Amino acid sequence: MKEYKFKINGKEYNVNVVEEKENIVVLSVNGKTYEVELEEKKEKTVAPIVPKPKPEVAKNEPVQPKSSSSIKSVRAPLPGNILDVKVKEGDKVTKGTTVLIMEAMKMENNIVCEFDGVVSAVKVKQGQAVMQNDILIEVE
Repeated sequence: MKEYKFKINGKEYNVNVVEEKENIVVLSVNGKTYEVELEEKKEKTVAPIVPKPKPEVAKNEPVQPKSSSSIKSVRAPLPGNILDVKVKEGDKVTKGTTVLIMEAMKMENNIVCEFDGVVSAVKVKQGQAVMQNDILIEVE
């Protein structure tokens, strides 16, 4: 098992690599387990660790029956706080557009849209706390 120690903004993090399978890595961070997916890069650089969302329904959203609409959701990859919302309803977005900035584990994270479309709903506001997998933005 590989062990690492990180110090971020004065706080220490003990990170243990528990298991590695292809592009999935199980990490223990200060005793809490996370499953992350490594994103493949075409360049010869180290691929960033991207949290793999768990297939669960966000607790603050009612379960909706599946319909033929083409609404897609941008979800929170980690629990955190919304620092800035970069889009509003009606804005056109493309794949890779930063839709908001979220603070998680004392780090600012750009949350990007993974598809093209038009923002149909902004489900969060600045200063709001969110949980992993909560719906942040809906795009048609």
